[in-house]
Amino acid sequence: MALPEHILLLYGYLLLFAWVLVEQLGIPLPATPVLLAAGALSAEHELSFAFAFLAGLAASLLADTAWFLIGRRYGHHVLRVLCKLSLEPTTCVRRTQNSFGRRREVTLMIAKFVPGLATLAPPVAGQNGMDFRRFLIFDAIGAAAWVGALLTVGRFFGDLLQRNPSLLEWVGRFSGALLILGILGFFVGRVVRRRMVIKKLVAARLEPEELKRQLDAGEEVFIVDLRHPLELASDPFTLPGALHFSPETLAERHHEIPRDRDIVLFCSCPNEATAAKTAMTLHKLGIERIRPLRGGYDEWKRLGFPVDAVASALPVAD
Repeated sequence: MALPEHILLLYGYLLLFAWVLVEQLGIPLPATPVLLAAGALSAEHELSFAFAFLAGLAASLLADTAWFLIGRRYGHHVLRVLCKLSLEPTTCVRRTQNSFGRRREVTLMIAKFVPGLATLAPPVAGQNGMDFRRFLIFDAIGAAAWVGALLTVGRFFGDLLQRNPSLLEWVGRFSGALLILGILGFFVGRVVRRRMVIKKLVAARLEPEELKRQLDAGEEVFIVDLRHPLELASDPFTLPGALHFSPETLAERHHEIPRDRDIVLFCSCPNEATAAKTAMTLHKLGIERIRPLRGGYDEWKRLGFPVDAVASALPVAD
């Protein structure tokens, strides 16, 4: 018998609920194999498809509601924590904010199917003041589609096994090992990608104290604020003289970037991930003096260094 099926038979809907809840709370423990196994067991009438669906949906909504309320209270700080838990912080915050900024309801309905977006969408919705009832409706649609799709796929393969019993012995012999190898590969791949980004970042980043000395000495420094407009709305301050650009727009307008001085990039994401990724893009475009700011905006502010107010009446470069 397949490993997740064996566990599900022992602990049933409680395990299904707990596993989905843990994944949706941000712990990178994939719930997909358990939902697929539950769907397969429903074909054999070992589990009820309807009860499994309700357990998965309830767990997802409970976790999403918690993150919505936390995001409403703590804003972008909780996004930093979630990105660290995801093991793939490079683009998770900005991708979620960009998607949510363009189409809130659609983002909530598809979030469960997009890696890294599922856990981040609810706190972003809370951070940006979305009405709770509206959030709950569209989040429930997305969660129901996700749980229902995985259970249905599992049910389909369960029906195949019933029609061809010889497949059951093969699946039971190898699926446990394949599941373990798949989970290990999932973690190893993400950790390796994260280490590569961090290694490149450490080699190029600039200490806040060094930037402060450059500014005090009157040196010409081109400072770019890469934070998302949603972050500026909740904390409308930036480094002295900084210009605000999205990473995409900065790359498109790279010919306007001066080549005779340091280009300092900063964000407020874990490990300066957005700044590091943008720096690598600009290097490929022939700009050499790129320096991500260590700790980004949060570290600069923590050290008590001066900041400039972002005037809401002024257009933001984009």
